[in-house]
Amino acid sequence: MLRLNILLAFLAASPVLADRIVLRSGHTDFIKQRRGGGDPTQPVGTNPISKFSTQYLGQQTANNSCSHRDLGFTGELQGKWYGVFGDTLWCDQGVTDPNKDSDGFHGMVRDSVSLMTNNPLVVQDMHLNNDSPVRHQLQFVPFNAAWGETNTYGFGGTSLVETANGAGAVFYLVNANDDGLKGAGVAKVELVNGEPTVTQRFGDNGYWWPSQNTPRYGDVAAFRDPRSDYIYAWGGAPTSITDSIGAQYVYLLRVNAADAYDLSKYEYWWGAAGGGWKQGQPLTQFGSQNAVMWFVGQGQFVWSDFFKCYIFVHLSPGGGDVLLRTATSLEGPWTPDVKVYTATPIDGGLTYAGVAHPYLDTSGQTLTISYTNNNHIEVIKVTFS
Repeated sequence: MLRLNILLAFLAASPVLADRIVLRSGHTDFIKQRRGGGDPTQPVGTNPISKFSTQYLGQQTANNSCSHRDLGFTGELQGKWYGVFGDTLWCDQGVTDPNKDSDGFHGMVRDSVSLMTNNPLVVQDMHLNNDSPVRHQLQFVPFNAAWGETNTYGFGGTSLVETANGAGAVFYLVNANDDGLKGAGVAKVELVNGEPTVTQRFGDNGYWWPSQNTPRYGDVAAFRDPRSDYIYAWGGAPTSITDSIGAQYVYLLRVNAADAYDLSKYEYWWGAAGGGWKQGQPLTQFGSQNAVMWFVGQGQFVWSDFFKCYIFVHLSPGGGDVLLRTATSLEGPWTPDVKVYTATPIDGGLTYAGVAHPYLDTSGQTLTISYTNNNHIEVIKVTFS
């Protein structure tokens, strides 16, 4: 119970998840009002995912360390796939099974990175410390005291995305806990001694997009589109927008992968009515006409060769439904969600963060999905027909 209370304290410091839980009870009526009313964020058309079966596979753990954690968004770098995890709470010394951990707090980092394997229930943790007999992970996105950051700051990251020349990038959200969200940033990631390592954070204060007046790009998802040269990132509304409807819109940017470290090269989606993509012109207008989605949880995008469209994997905000929606363009419009599974909360905890593992079946006929359930990573496999 102590570990759950620690996790909830960190989550409560961030409005990203809390706002979506509070709004859940009233969102259905709003969708009915907006659908067909010229709101491009609302679902249209028919979802091609209609026949499928879902198998629960089990819980994901590391084969060389032991911790409780969340997220685990996957991304590719130099032919290997890695997961970026959020809050990583170390298990007690000597514990090798997180389900047999002792009560209490044993140390933690605010994010970590692991190598995916061909078994979705097994990962290999990267950047281990010298704890004995069981080593634990060090932080992936480093804090910088020169920017006023401390080891308590959160750096919620989503998928690694390949850039150029064997390097990559990770989008992250700087969370100062009681002082709120600072901004969304991009870091350069390179393989150092075979491990993805953050070698540079960009921006005068470690981020490019201040949360107060720009979307939190990358907080919802980041995606290296295999059908173009672009990296896409989705983010929630600026924190200055506090009304329960406006705060739930999701905005989109993109950049040529080779230009990911150059802020001036980023393009911002202003909406079809607002002129579409505009390079070097960050959004100054926020609402349905400039957004691409509304009221979704963190998730992950994949291209499906089986359905010949994009799939967005996510969980219902504040709920346990694993949802899939589709589109032929990343700008949308998106179809209605199809529910493929409902998770049962562990000990009354939170379920969130849909993660895709497309590398396990490139044909797209199956899609393995993981999600967070009270700081456990659970895994399911969906077979389409």
